[in-house]
Amino acid sequence: MDETKIFQNNDIQDKLIEQTLLEILDILEERGYDPYKQIVGYLMSEDPGYITSHKEARTRILAFERSQILDFLVRNLNRS
Repeated sequence: MDETKIFQNNDIQDKLIEQTLLEILDILEERGYDPYKQIVGYLMSEDPGYITSHKEARTRILAFERSQILDFLVRNLNRS
């Protein structure tokens, strides 16, 4: 295990998006929202009001372009 591991920028970005979305799902659920409907609403409308500001969830999701999130979701459809 002395080999140097090379990470692609996309790999790091994907992990950050995945981690952020999972955290936001938990936060939305904690606040009593249907997290999937809220995230879909945000992605379709680009209205950050769909995401609660509780625990900085809104700030976290706005760190990514909507197109980056959609790209991540589509590329990972078959990885479930």
